[in-house]
Amino acid sequence: MPEFCMPYGKTHLVARLPDPWQPTLVTPKRVVAAADPVGVVQRALDHPLEVKRLAAYRKIRTAAIAINDKTRPVPHNYLLPPLLEQLESAGLAPAAITLIIATGAHPPLPVDEYAAVVPPDVLARYPVLCHDANDRASLVNVGETTQGTPVWINRHFKQADLRLVVGNVEPHQFMGFSGGVKSAAIGLAGLETINHNHAMMTDARSRLGTFEHNPARQDVEQMGQMVGVHFALNAILNDSKQIVAALAGDPIAVMRAAVPVVRDLYQVAVPEPFDVIIASPGGYPKDINLYQSQKGLAHAALITKTGGTVILAAACPEGSGSQTYEQWLEGLNSYDDILERFGQEGFRIGPHKAYQIARDASRVRVLLVSQMPDDFVKRLLLTPVNNLDEGLARALEGLTPAARIGLLPYANATIPYLDQAY
Repeated sequence: MPEFCMPYGKTHLVARLPDPWQPTLVTPKRVVAAADPVGVVQRALDHPLEVKRLAAYRKIRTAAIAINDKTRPVPHNYLLPPLLEQLESAGLAPAAITLIIATGAHPPLPVDEYAAVVPPDVLARYPVLCHDANDRASLVNVGETTQGTPVWINRHFKQADLRLVVGNVEPHQFMGFSGGVKSAAIGLAGLETINHNHAMMTDARSRLGTFEHNPARQDVEQMGQMVGVHFALNAILNDSKQIVAALAGDPIAVMRAAVPVVRDLYQVAVPEPFDVIIASPGGYPKDINLYQSQKGLAHAALITKTGGTVILAAACPEGSGSQTYEQWLEGLNSYDDILERFGQEGFRIGPHKAYQIARDASRVRVLLVSQMPDDFVKRLLLTPVNNLDEGLARALEGLTPAARIGLLPYANATIPYLDQAY
């Protein structure tokens, strides 16, 4: 009886797959972490792509750095110190370098949670702000993209002489890939901007693992140019969230160099769809709430048969992650209700999560293992199960020994695709 482990919050869940089934593991390449992650970052900064080294920027008076919030596993403890050192070597005092936590449409972090994102020594030495997408007074408009997106951006970031982004390049369910200017263009944008851009997720070209012809991502690239993002520092992580590479320099050049590496690392071919997928978003912080965990479901559904089952192991200690999402669902009793209402009302951040879940859960059965109360999970129109073994018992009922069972332990960071469909 094969035993397997799935990431779950800050720990793991163990389950056993009964005979006669044998699981197929769908996972990124195993790549060892860089032995000297700070050295890797330092070398990237010393050899930036298509721009000069930061130490050469001698006329700047202020700098602003967009950094990701607690929902992203960005290793700021390795990325920020070498970056800040180079900015100071350009003549900037610590007080002139502001870090802005890029929350996008997520709720702003309270000050007492900044330490969950910013290393203590950095937090003590540099000004740190948190973005609020709903605070119009803190935003400035810089125009409209060719796709009609009104570009509202954090005023403090825009007014800085030098504008930088720090983050990871990894797969994204409809943006293709995270990283580059996205940390600012979306992370520091107004809600109106995010809504308009994210509405492109319904375009068939806005899909996992695409970049050059992805309308949502290319809209973001144009937004970054309009805002004037000068410099990007991005890490590439392995499945244990450890640095394996770092790239720095012009944001577009960084993305062009990073995307092939990330594709090679995270893209996995599957010869035919599975009857059952046991998936995890990848543990904390990928499963901090359902808002983030939904990405794991989306990736798993790509390689699950219609009528098959996805067992999603996502701790979700912070619940749904969106009160707007919860409120929007009130009075809706089925996935058809969700899809109909979303189609009538049009795109809106929060309800879009209900749409994304309904899109997949109307085609495959979803069983959720989480820390959320069963009655709350049912209000979200999902089916709770107590553990993986219970989920497997339900999913395997009536299946023949020929049924295909897949394990997707790092779903959010995996680009699974069917050979014949890609």
